[in-house]
Amino acid sequence: MPDESAIAAPPVPVQGLHHFAWRCRDSEETRRFYEDLLGLPLAHVIKSDHVPSTGEYCPYVHIFFQMRDGSYIAFFDLGDNVAALPSPNTPAWVNHIALRVDSVEELMAAKSRLEAAGVEVLGPTDHHIIESIYFFDPNGIRLELTTPTVPKSEMDAHALKARAALDAWTERKAQLRKAPHG
Repeated sequence: MPDESAIAAPPVPVQGLHHFAWRCRDSEETRRFYEDLLGLPLAHVIKSDHVPSTGEYCPYVHIFFQMRDGSYIAFFDLGDNVAALPSPNTPAWVNHIALRVDSVEELMAAKSRLEAAGVEVLGPTDHHIIESIYFFDPNGIRLELTTPTVPKSEMDAHALKARAALDAWTERKAQLRKAPHG
């Protein structure tokens, strides 16, 4: 049973993303992609034979690439040359990491650089608030480079309607689940 006093207390303020971590097949292949191609510097490497949180034996290297805002994208190489498998119940376009660039011009320059390196790129795609390109890293992780295309005031207006939009989807989803399929 949850502690009601802990739930009643206000949430601790989350200041931002520190890192997103995923499994990689090969740390050097991943470094070449993120550091040499995308320009994210390798900032930290942790090597260990035991998982700090559980104590289990599992030799690994944990590599961190820093983004300009101070956050990181990180990977675990477990030494077995195996990449994480995609989820069998989720379309390939759903799970992805979106990284921000500062302009449409930078987005298009990144697209050209990726394509010149032999990376297949989808887009640009206009999402009405952002413009994006999509591609996969060597580990099969779908990445999105995106840039805002509307002013903050427009995003603030969307935020005011976000809860009502989610509530409407929740109601529609309930109706869809009740409807006969055919």
